[in-house]
Amino acid sequence: MRVLGVDPGLTRCGVGVVEGTPGAPLTLVHVGVIRSDADLPQAERLLKVEQGIEQVLNEFAPEAVAVERVFAQHNVSTVIGTAQAAGVAMVCAARRGLPVGLHTPSEAKAAITGSGRADKAQVTLMVTRLLRLATAPKPADAADALALAICHVWRGGAQARLAAAHRAAQARAGQTRGGRR
Repeated sequence: MRVLGVDPGLTRCGVGVVEGTPGAPLTLVHVGVIRSDADLPQAERLLKVEQGIEQVLNEFAPEAVAVERVFAQHNVSTVIGTAQAAGVAMVCAARRGLPVGLHTPSEAKAAITGSGRADKAQVTLMVTRLLRLATAPKPADAADALALAICHVWRGGAQARLAAAHRAAQARAGQTRGGRR
């Protein structure tokens, strides 16, 4: 499974593509950061994020997209921009019919380090080890994007199978109820 991880942001949007399956070694396909100038109007910054994500999708053809689930922070203006960038990533994936997984920072940290409270240095260290990289991915946004992609490879496949089974069970239950009328 090839997954694009997106650590959303307006100034720096981390992107990382990882390939692998649960229980097997992972491979780094791509890592980078999409940047936009803070002096640009917000709509232009979002356009830069969209163009950057589209470029990564075109070049590396992931099968799924994992986006950090935005949560409330103290700085509301930062949360709004981050949520908008996350929305752009989800729209880019939906445009191509790709499944989108939303993972909280704690879920990604727990998947990578075993602790949902790990700090950025621990996450970066484990991403570096898991992908067998000679040097740590920088900046932290890039490492976080890779952590999201790894989390999705390891957890997203199981979550997708459970969701599909749930939908199938609901469909069967609906057919049964519909047939009794």
